[in-house]
Amino acid sequence: MYPAIAAAEALFIRQPNAKLMFVGSVGGFERPLLDEASLSFENYDEVRAGPLHGVSPLTMLGSIVQLIIGTLQALGLILRRKPDVILLTGGWVGLPVALSGWLLRVPSLIYLPDIEPGLAIKMLRHFATRVAVTADASKQYFRAGQAVVTGYPTRDSLKQATRAAAIEHFGLDPARKTVLVWGGSRGARTINNALLDALPELLAFGVQIIHVTGTLDWGDLQKRAEDLGMGRVEAFRHYHPYAYLHDDVGLALAAADLTVSRAGASVLGEYPLFGLPSILVPYPYAWRYQKVNAEYLSERGAAIFMRDEDMARDLLPTIQSLLTGNRLAEMQTHAAALSVPEGAGNVAQQLIELAG
Repeated sequence: MYPAIAAAEALFIRQPNAKLMFVGSVGGFERPLLDEASLSFENYDEVRAGPLHGVSPLTMLGSIVQLIIGTLQALGLILRRKPDVILLTGGWVGLPVALSGWLLRVPSLIYLPDIEPGLAIKMLRHFATRVAVTADASKQYFRAGQAVVTGYPTRDSLKQATRAAAIEHFGLDPARKTVLVWGGSRGARTINNALLDALPELLAFGVQIIHVTGTLDWGDLQKRAEDLGMGRVEAFRHYHPYAYLHDDVGLALAAADLTVSRAGASVLGEYPLFGLPSILVPYPYAWRYQKVNAEYLSERGAAIFMRDEDMARDLLPTIQSLLTGNRLAEMQTHAAALSVPEGAGNVAQQLIELAG
């Protein structure tokens, strides 16, 4: 959703009279994110869809029925709305829309945020006119001439964040190194537990920590932190826990000298934008796209790849090693070299060209 919102923001700059229409999944999570964005949508529609990968045969059969219904719904929407171009960002809801657009000869652009496409985009690519990719390494998954490298579309609100504003916003000590730890909106329990196990030693080591626990673990982690002495021990004033960050994500990234996180697609765009070194811990119980993302950054010297099962043993010494040697500065340089600040504008330009 965030790359799509960033591309739409950039489109409005280039085409102020453009009209946006959104198609989401029935009962999906998209609407609240759209409501938070400073964008005006002419219409918000929903179509039925369902997953075809990693599910039981019975669920797959139900998904096929949902996708057939969704395709009929999407055909009606496209005939009624008459779009000039379609932007697809993955997910099974895109399949009915992509197929309908292909049948009605409406040009479409897929944006692939990860290095390797998942099954949904592998199916969508057969109906898309063009594919925008974050990095050149993704071209191998598409037919010759179909993919164009645009970079990752980052929101303007991220680009405006500064370190000085971040220090003031979070109440940080400008003399200390800052480590940002998070696992997404819902959280990553292995990362959260490994951090809290290492927390007293990290604080004694002289760092400050912004910890985004995710909503699922927030209550348990508050209790654990209190058991460790938060509120009583002076060092804990350098520990800043949050359940989730919304508009201040950019400030957290600007404040950090090092981050620890999963390896979702945003790490390919947001970390390079800030020249931010990372310790990436791919989620082990999902398809391999996070592993491929982490390998892409680590092979280019911008990140350290850490296995989920090694977190408890390796997190503390790895952070200590990075913050005391020269490698952190080298990783900052390598991360910044991968940045494409105009990724959103590049995707917008592709949409304009396809729309004619």
